[in-house]
Amino acid sequence: KDFHEVNIRTLASQTGVSTRTIYKYFDSKEDLLFSIIDERLVELAGLMRIHIGGLKSTSEIFRKLFWVTMDFFDRNPDLAVTAFITVPLKSFMESGVYRRESELDIISEVVTLAKQKRGVDPDIADYYFTDFYFMICHRHIHNWYFNGMKWSLADEVDHFFDFFWRVVEPDGGNHVGNN
Repeated sequence: KDFHEVNIRTLASQTGVSTRTIYKYFDSKEDLLFSIIDERLVELAGLMRIHIGGLKSTSEIFRKLFWVTMDFFDRNPDLAVTAFITVPLKSFMESGVYRRESELDIISEVVTLAKQKRGVDPDIADYYFTDFYFMICHRHIHNWYFNGMKWSLADEVDHFFDFFWRVVEPDGGNHVGNN
């Protein structure tokens, strides 16, 4: 059911856990949901680490980060809808739960290493890399959901990755916008 249609009493009834026990660990239904989302996103961060291990090419590392993210949400569509459609990201980030190792930490590490080996444009502020990552992921998940989730998110990576790479590549993306 949609998050807004469920209450703690229903959760307690269907899980066999008393409302008292739920409230012992969680302040609200939102707090419970954010904890679940956070726990699941820890899996995503772990998968990212595994998949980029051993890759040398900066572009392939970034491509793999996008692919792992999209594949993860293909395999967890309810999580994608809940995290990106149902719950405002601002609320999730302000909840205090959003404090574990995340995709942000991994992307930051990748950017730092890429800049050290001149694998990306050094003039791009680090935070833009995470902004690009989240903007692209969110937009594709929203579009996928809006259109009835009829395709694989992971299959779309090649459609947007070249654009992303042209923006961040070491030559400063000088050819973007120049014909």
